[in-house]
Amino acid sequence: MKRYLLMAIVLIASFQLSAYEQIGVASWYGGKFHGRQTANGEIFNTNDLTAAHKELPFNTIVNVTNMANGSTVTVRINDRGPYVGDRVIDLSYAAAKALDMVRSGTADVLVETSDFDELKITFNIQIGAYRTLEYARSMKTRLEVAGFSPVAELTNSGVTRIVLKGIPEDQTYSVVNQLATIGIRNPLVKQN
Repeated sequence: MKRYLLMAIVLIASFQLSAYEQIGVASWYGGKFHGRQTANGEIFNTNDLTAAHKELPFNTIVNVTNMANGSTVTVRINDRGPYVGDRVIDLSYAAAKALDMVRSGTADVLVETSDFDELKITFNIQIGAYRTLEYARSMKTRLEVAGFSPVAELTNSGVTRIVLKGIPEDQTYSVVNQLATIGIRNPLVKQN
């Protein structure tokens, strides 16, 4: 009896529940993108173990397995994409090298994560985009007085965006309604 109980405990301990699984084609990018800004705002380094994904929240940690050779690599999502064909993930050069897919350029992969906390969906709510810093400052102050914590983001084109960041999915509707009570209607709501 003890032997079977021990076997059951070992089986349960080795079982890993995946919160997310996706099978599809992976590609990799580097070269001309090295040193450029990623969608989450950090600078892309092709030698880091990172990846672009269309849906998973930024900073989600995923395991990617090359289905042809069984190689696995752990990467962090820091960019959006890929936007070519039916590809599901775009890996950095370092990640592609770990999966032995640099030469082929693509590979059939399994993408999975058990990081439930990172799978919480959040939204950014853009209040406005201003060419004049004075108007941006005024809107930021107005939101702070109303109890919000806005962030000012300066774009490459010189436009300052005022954004409420990281709003949990279940609070988004309430925040939009609160904004309407102070005269801000139709903000731009975008999933992280």
